[in-house]
Amino acid sequence: MLLNLTILPGDGIGPEVTEQAILVLQAVADAFGHQLQLQHKNIGGAALAATNDPLPPETLQACLASSAVLLGAVGSPAYDHYPNHLRPEAGLLRLRRELGAYANLRPAICFPALEDCSPLRPELVRGTDILFVRELLGGLYFGEPRSIQGAPGSRVATNTMTYAEPAIERIARVAFELAMKRRQKVLSVDKANVLECSRLWREVVTRCAKDYPGVQLSHMYVDSAAMSLVQRPKDFDVVLTENMFGDILSDQAGGVVGSLGLLASASIGGPIGVYEPVHGSAPDIAGKGIANPLGAILSAAMLLRHSFQLDREAACIEGAVGDVLNRGYRTADLAGDCQKATTTSEMGQNAVQAMKKLASAAKRKLA
Repeated sequence: MLLNLTILPGDGIGPEVTEQAILVLQAVADAFGHQLQLQHKNIGGAALAATNDPLPPETLQACLASSAVLLGAVGSPAYDHYPNHLRPEAGLLRLRRELGAYANLRPAICFPALEDCSPLRPELVRGTDILFVRELLGGLYFGEPRSIQGAPGSRVATNTMTYAEPAIERIARVAFELAMKRRQKVLSVDKANVLECSRLWREVVTRCAKDYPGVQLSHMYVDSAAMSLVQRPKDFDVVLTENMFGDILSDQAGGVVGSLGLLASASIGGPIGVYEPVHGSAPDIAGKGIANPLGAILSAAMLLRHSFQLDREAACIEGAVGDVLNRGYRTADLAGDCQKATTTSEMGQNAVQAMKKLASAAKRKLA
C-alpha cells in the first residue's frame, strides 16, 4: 500500500518526536511491504516565522492532497502577543476545520509497566483503558461572536458556546460505534444543570443511544467526571464530550496514567485524518533530547489503523511500545529518581527494534 503522508513537525519538541515516529513508520513499511511517501510542511510558529501565516496555503494543499497528516505540535511563547488569527494554535484549529476533522479520539491507557508512574495507587490505576471521543469543531473554541472590547481597565471579553443537533448526533454516533468494539459503555459528559448547550447535548445523545441497544449509556456532569476520573479511572470506557470538556479531561487522564507524553490522538471524520501526540510543543525542553516520543509513535499507530485500516501494523507498533516499557526504558518524564533516563532518539530506536521483532513474528504466524 502507498502511505502518502504530509508531515507537519511544527514547534518545540514537535520535530524531535515526529522524527522518531517516522522512523517507526518506515520500519513498518519495510517490514510489511508498503511504500512510504512523505512531504514535510510548516505549521504554527514555524510557519509564522517563514511566511507570517500559521497555516500557509501550500501546507493546506499538501494536507488535502495526502492520505493522512502526522503532526508534531504547535505553540510558542514568542507569539503570545500576536492577534488570535496569527497565533500558532489558529493554524491548527483552521487545519481541523478545513479537513472536516470533527471527531478527536484520545486513548488513555495505563501500561502495566508504568503503574508506578501514576500519582494514584497502583490498584486504582491498574487496568485503566479509556477512549475519549471529543467533538472538535464546535463549542467555545469555534463559536461566534468572540471579542475583547472596551478601554483598558473596563474591557469585556466574550466567547460563545454553540452546538447544533447534527453536530452532536454525528459525534455521538462515533462514540457508540467505537463502544460496540470495546466494553459497550458510553459516558456522556456535560453540564446540563447550567448550560443550554449541554441540555441539548444530553437530549440528542440519549436519542441516539436508542439505535445502539447493546451499549450502556450514562451521563455525568463534567465536575463529577473530573473527580471520578481520579477516584475510579478503570471504570471508564468510552467518554463522549464536547470540545472544551474533552480537552481538559483527556489531559487530566494523561496525569492519571503517568504522563502526557504517552498520549496519542486521532482527529477524524473528514476525508483526511490528523494524528498528533497530546503533549503540545513543550518549548522549555525543546532541543534537549529528553522529550518522550511514545505519544507521537502511538499516534502513528492510530494513523495506520484509522486512515489505512492496517490493524496488524498498528498492533505491532502498540506492542513495541509496551515491550520497550516492559524492558525498563524510560524518558525523563517517566524515569524515577534512581533511573537513568532514555533519550528521545534512544527510545525511538528501541521502539523500531521491538517493532521489527513483532512484525517478523506476525508474518511467521500468517505463513
